[in-house]
Amino acid sequence: MVCAPFDYQRVASYRDGVRALLEYGEDAKILAGGQSLGPMLALRLARPSVLIDINDAGEGQPSLDGDVLRIPALTRQRTVAESAIVAKHAPLLGHCVLHVGNVRVRNRGTIGGSLAHGDPTAEIACAALVLDAQVVVHGPNGERVIPAREFFVSYLTTALEPAELVVEVRFPVMHPRQGWSFHEMTRRASDFAVVAVAAVVELNADVATIRHCGVALAGVADRPVLGRPDAVASLVGSGGSPSEIAVVANALAESTAPSSDIHASGAYRQRLVEVLGRRALTEAVERARRAVVGS
Repeated sequence: MVCAPFDYQRVASYRDGVRALLEYGEDAKILAGGQSLGPMLALRLARPSVLIDINDAGEGQPSLDGDVLRIPALTRQRTVAESAIVAKHAPLLGHCVLHVGNVRVRNRGTIGGSLAHGDPTAEIACAALVLDAQVVVHGPNGERVIPAREFFVSYLTTALEPAELVVEVRFPVMHPRQGWSFHEMTRRASDFAVVAVAAVVELNADVATIRHCGVALAGVADRPVLGRPDAVASLVGSGGSPSEIAVVANALAESTAPSSDIHASGAYRQRLVEVLGRRALTEAVERARRAVVGS
């Protein structure tokens, strides 16, 4: 299918992008990597009057600023996956990116674009949630910072105002005694995730017990979500034994109410939360302990 006609405008900065959004209004769409927008245009699921290309606003590279990993919004996903800084300070993010689409998608797709798209099965969103990232956006009133946990609102809907753009994503760096894991189920390679689970575990100084546990889920709601705190609470202070992890994985599954669609039933998705949650938490605990031994 051929996309509906549209005008095209290329801007040189985020400020110019905001001006263009104000000028053209809600019928305008932002073009960054185009890996989600392109298919939507081809299928006429999106029919913008104008595409505003922001690629000249500056791609940039991941950089370290104290205890914060700063990633410009237009950074290509492949760049993040291959970055030594990301591998050292936010390895979960780099690992999640490798699960996005295929190599062609990652070559063009951007970090900011993935978050702004707001897909409920998005792997990068999972990483942003469980790592407590902050999304920096630019609009008519300047910049503001939105915690990732407040950024995703509903299906393909975020906290971005109509004339705002994502300009940067900030990730707290991971520290010693922290471990991570990511698991997802797809029907075929490069498909959207049926269910995805990201987990981060931090050990106490004694290394024998768990100080903090966080889980993010994709494919179980109208947006990527954090696992309910009460579902993972019993793991805090525990030793992270298989039986203790199994209890938490079951609680995570019971706390979700996924809907059924052509890809999977709600019951199957709920079962995947339990299975993948158990695997992710087990691996995160093991990785945290190995990190202490290797430090």
